[in-house]
Amino acid sequence: MARQRGIMKLEGTIGGITFYKSQDGYLAREKGGVDGKRIATDPNFQRTRENGSEFGAAGKAGKVLRNSLRVLLQNASDSRMVSRLTQKMVEVLQADITSVRGERNVLDGETELLAGFEFNINGKLGNTLYAPYTASIDRVTGKLDVNIDAFIPNNLIAAPGGTTHFKIVSAGAAVDFEGESYEVDAQESDMLPWDNVATAAIALSNSVTANSTHPLFLALGIEFYQDVNGTKYSLKNGAFNALALVKVSGV
Repeated sequence: MARQRGIMKLEGTIGGITFYKSQDGYLAREKGGVDGKRIATDPNFQRTRENGSEFGAAGKAGKVLRNSLRVLLQNASDSRMVSRLTQKMVEVLQADITSVRGERNVLDGETELLAGFEFNINGKLGNTLYAPYTASIDRVTGKLDVNIDAFIPNNLIAAPGGTTHFKIVSAGAAVDFEGESYEVDAQESDMLPWDNVATAAIALSNSVTANSTHPLFLALGIEFYQDVNGTKYSLKNGAFNALALVKVSGV
């Protein structure tokens, strides 16, 4: 891979070299690779086909999980979140010790490995919210709860410049990866000032169907706002909002 320099930036293929624009700027690479038909049929590429099948399954599972949390992801995600989540889903799938290679899947893997996943690398929850909290999942009742004791925002929230207010948000999701469907419940705190006055205790309770047979995910996040003449605007279009999976219960 080479980086294009100079005033003129090219896109397309010339003489076997492909020029393209990416998040890292204008790049160039040599066209190549093995014919797709050969990969699909040649016994020498059996491992490649197995890897491709599992990578596709991880990508599909990641999409279902993203869709279940879309209401919060619209305000807190980075440009490479999809690829990072797919990579993590591959780890989940590879933890499947019962299925044969090429058929390993998320449900027989370890969905708990997703706990701690940060959806916005530019504003990690772990580097933003320092107030102690408890996160719990009760499969029997279908309750996914987050509780935060009273705290002083200026002391325990690392807010970006320009912040005047914030909200704590959460979502509980039951995800059916096989059926590619989900059930989700999202909650949020009041709009709170980012100042030196202690908040009240915050309790966010998310509900899904009791005794669910699907993996359950609890996400916690924080959104930042700026007050301008009495109107609260999302700070820098949510670039520094944080969101992470704080609790996961597999099946």
